Amino acid sequence: MQNRELSDHSTLLAYVFWIFGFIGLHRFYLGRPLTGALWALTLGLCLVGWIIDLFLIPGMAEDASERFPAGEEDYNLAWILLVVLGIFGVHRFYRGQVISGLVYLFTLGIFGLGIIYDLFTLNEQIAAENRGQV
Repeated sequence: MQNRELSDHSTLLAYVFWIFGFIGLHRFYLGRPLTGALWALTLGLCLVGWIIDLFLIPGMAEDASERFPAGEEDYNLAWILLVVLGIFGVHRFYRGQVISGLVYLFTLGIFGLGIIYDLFTLNEQIAAENRGQV
């Protein structure tokens, strides 16, 4: 393991998202957007993959914590805000992106397409900010 601070992709939060895992939410949160989309399109591979994920989540959370660097922005809070209030852009306001937050607010998450974009890219967006690349 590298000598850097690890992010805290919460195993508990992953399990909370797993409850809705048949639509892939926990997989998006844990940095696996392609399989998250597959779960969304197949209802968790006809619920079989969803049940198997019950046992895989601790390892996936550890892997996500190693892949995405910790920093000023908290992954857990950003994801909670995206899931609960994403259509109003609250996760964008939290991250200091006021203009895009306002756009989300007035367009209901750019008519849902912005929410889908953020499901696929939120971890990478936060990781780039935490590395100081933005």
